[in-house]
Amino acid sequence: MVGGKWKIMILCVIDNNEVVRYGDLRRSVFGITNTMLAQSLKELESDGLVSRVQYDEMPVRVEYSLTGKAKSLIPILLELKRWGEDNL
Repeated sequence: MVGGKWKIMILCVIDNNEVVRYGDLRRSVFGITNTMLAQSLKELESDGLVSRVQYDEMPVRVEYSLTGKAKSLIPILLELKRWGEDNL
């Protein structure tokens, strides 16, 4: 669910901001392409980790937030980060 180069970074950016729009997310994840961001977000949404809300406005506004499932994963990811800093 969180494999690959970008998914953990995407989850952390959304966690830090609660709700993130697509453009803000693209600017926050340095080096990611539009295609990879869109694909990763679709996969995270289908895995039940990210919630997507689209507003019927012009231009269309889309916001992403973490689901409860993803929020329970964040402490584990932070612990892995801490372990990496201590041991690598």
